[in-house]
Amino acid sequence: MIKMLLDVKNLSIYYYTLAGTVKAVENVSFAIGKREWVSFVGESGSGKSTVAYAILNLVPSPGQIINGKIIFEDKNILELTNEELREIRGKEISMIFQDPMTSLDPLRKIGDQIAEVMIEHGIEKEEAYEKAKELLKKVNLPEDRISYYPHQLSGGQRQRVAIAIAMAFNPKLLIADEPTTALDVIVQDAIMDLIGTLKDEGTSIFFVTHDISLAAERSDKIAVMYAGKLVEFGRVEQILENPLHPYTQSLLASVPDLWSEKEIKAIPGYPPDLRNPPSGCRFHPRCPIFKEKPALKGICDVTEPKAIEIEKEHFVACHLHR
Repeated sequence: MIKMLLDVKNLSIYYYTLAGTVKAVENVSFAIGKREWVSFVGESGSGKSTVAYAILNLVPSPGQIINGKIIFEDKNILELTNEELREIRGKEISMIFQDPMTSLDPLRKIGDQIAEVMIEHGIEKEEAYEKAKELLKKVNLPEDRISYYPHQLSGGQRQRVAIAIAMAFNPKLLIADEPTTALDVIVQDAIMDLIGTLKDEGTSIFFVTHDISLAAERSDKIAVMYAGKLVEFGRVEQILENPLHPYTQSLLASVPDLWSEKEIKAIPGYPPDLRNPPSGCRFHPRCPIFKEKPALKGICDVTEPKAIEIEKEHFVACHLHR
């Protein structure tokens, strides 16, 4: 059996709010191998970013990890002390946050923020600043940006700075939480190239996006999330050529194609309120197949489907494939 770099088992995360308990992630299991790019896709609120934060045990309050294991190189992240986590964060596992304008400190210069992670892990201050200049070059920014403040940079440049921070120690795992949000397609492509460079150098990638077409360009595997559940997981060619879950099929049908005359189909309805999710399969109120087949009533809307392996490395949680 191939040893995985990251192995997540039965992860469940709830947010305890005044309005009720939000079941943000339930019983999610997956694994990421060395030098593997795995993309998590799905609509906003599906639980993708919550899973990403959990890998570093950084789920924000009032969220709590109520069940599961997150095994990183034989260590359960959820059982580590704060000191042990500090040794891993930024060094072995790095993260690019969704909005660099809020993840970067507006009152500190870029050089200080890049050097900080290295100084925290024992590198001398002078050496850290020299390496910060090298990292800026690596992400195609001039050296003099070391003395700039975040507000003096464009959105794409700020995202490059965030990537430079993540690259400081050539991490074993990079978590990229929607790093191309609000960027134009040219800058988006450049950011994807930079993340691809890290993968080429040996880093595994956990990539979060709502755009399944963007995920398909670079990924080795795709995980499809819906309403806190992992509904399908497989190699990128399996997901694109043989999508099994109706939600995956709907996501792909909603992607425009300039080279064909296929009709773009929106997914009807809205994701459910996770304070009170639907019984059975959480997608059934929006599922076109459930609506078309009366025989599925009493099954899809009552019993929660379990994930099964249809072919090697291709898993789906859907009653159509029992």
